[in-house]
Amino acid sequence: MGNCLSSSSTPPTLPIDSKFSFPSPHLATLSETNTLTGGFASGTIDLGRGLHVCQISSFNKIWAARQGGPDNLGATFFEPNSLPEGFFVLGYFCRSNKNALFGFVLAGKDNGFDGEEALKKPVDYTLVWSTESSKIKRDGNGYIWSPTPPDGYRAVGHVVTASREKPSVDKIRCVRSDLTEECEKEAWIWGPMKSGDENGFNIYSSRPKNRGITETGVSTGAFVALPAPTTGNSPLPQLFCLKNLNSISAAMPDLSQIDSLYQAYSPVIYYHPKEKYLPSSVDWFFSGGALLYDKSNESNSVPINPDGSNLPQGGSNDGQFWLNLPTDEEGKEKLKKGDLQSCKVYLHVKPMIGGTFTDIATWIFFPFNGPATAKVGIIDIPFTKIGEHIGDWEHITLRISNFTGELGRVYFAQHSKGEWVDPPSLEFEKGNKVVAYSSLNGHASYSKPGLVLQGAAEIGIRNETAKSGLVLDTGTNYLVIAAEYLEGVVEEPAWVNYTREWGPKIEYPIVEEIEKVENLLPGRLKEGFRGFVNKLPDEIRGEEGPTGPKMKNSWNGDEP
Repeated sequence: MGNCLSSSSTPPTLPIDSKFSFPSPHLATLSETNTLTGGFASGTIDLGRGLHVCQISSFNKIWAARQGGPDNLGATFFEPNSLPEGFFVLGYFCRSNKNALFGFVLAGKDNGFDGEEALKKPVDYTLVWSTESSKIKRDGNGYIWSPTPPDGYRAVGHVVTASREKPSVDKIRCVRSDLTEECEKEAWIWGPMKSGDENGFNIYSSRPKNRGITETGVSTGAFVALPAPTTGNSPLPQLFCLKNLNSISAAMPDLSQIDSLYQAYSPVIYYHPKEKYLPSSVDWFFSGGALLYDKSNESNSVPINPDGSNLPQGGSNDGQFWLNLPTDEEGKEKLKKGDLQSCKVYLHVKPMIGGTFTDIATWIFFPFNGPATAKVGIIDIPFTKIGEHIGDWEHITLRISNFTGELGRVYFAQHSKGEWVDPPSLEFEKGNKVVAYSSLNGHASYSKPGLVLQGAAEIGIRNETAKSGLVLDTGTNYLVIAAEYLEGVVEEPAWVNYTREWGPKIEYPIVEEIEKVENLLPGRLKEGFRGFVNKLPDEIRGEEGPTGPKMKNSWNGDEP
């Protein structure tokens, strides 16, 4: 039966054995009317055609692996409990042991629709995996089952038991097919090995395959169990997520609730003590002498109105127009440094995950991005020009549950990519405000201070962050620049619809810089360094000025 920990010994306590709680009591954003009408943070959301769902974050532990998975810390499997009357389990829950317990699964209620049942019991189960042949250290035995749905229905989650006996069909419900759509694996939660093995058994979190402000897929919060590939066996039933056939904006916050949410969770951003190039408000940048250039008349640049009202509107990034710093050196150097004291951040509020979450993207503008520093082996090499560019847009996204108004996770943009971080791994200040750290010169955002190397083990770009007196509390000066679902309530500033580049195209002597660095390196590192520099994104190479927030894929879609 494997290497199960005996019941006579007391296993050491795991982080997940305690439940995460925010530093301050949960934000009350609702009136009684919201609860009665099913609006934002009312506790339930109507997905249409008879299906209502709610979030469940209360669980009973079924079993735990004490090794395997990320950092070899194991994972714990849970059954949802304390469901409201009339609601049924749609899937069980699993999390890595490395953090305090936080998360949810959805439960469903059948409200009836044209005589069709939204939910039905499974007709059987298939055993996906068990601990019987496993030698991993664990608390008890575990069995993971895939429900077999009746015709016209789909399973959207698994059942987990502590015995080989098939679970009762009353344990879970399957969902009518028209209320589902395809899901995909997201992050690796657990597997018996220390690292993900595509040829082995693995547990992943799941998410809708198609995600964006108009997409209808709804995450259940349940895990996806993918068995080791086999030949000659019938495939297990595929798992799906839910689908919102109702209005995606029905459970979204109004403008006053957006303000309440942002005051509660708004990021507090620390800049490196050596940072020279700080953020500014857009109007400060324009009023300080920023210029608009037209390719057809480059010698005749135009000052930009403080509100950006004379910027070209719409169209595509065709290279016809771009922005630049003032031509005089004093004005140029002043704008490069930014103005932290008057800095305003800009919020784009949008529905995500089928309207079950609100994303508040906090956009921060930097007039200038400083040069990068490479780390090659044990040598730090500051570049002279590589990494510099004019007009740098960065963002941090708060993802907030439309069921409860609670912060679900935070996205930290890091150059062309980024990472989602759950609340147990976040730092908070002033109650529930999220702490972020901006990297020196490059302005990528991180949830913790320190050094992150962008690249390989020996060669990369230094992203260095630290706490200092240079700090921006974004909740003190912000502007909602877009919330399309509110239909006309928010007027977009003219500069939001400027679709060209916020800086000029700059031709840097990259080959010359590379050769200078290569002369300092031992032979085995020279070739690797040149290849690394050639793979750097344009924003670090400094070859193109960046476009504004509305031109980013995440404006209408999910974060990358």
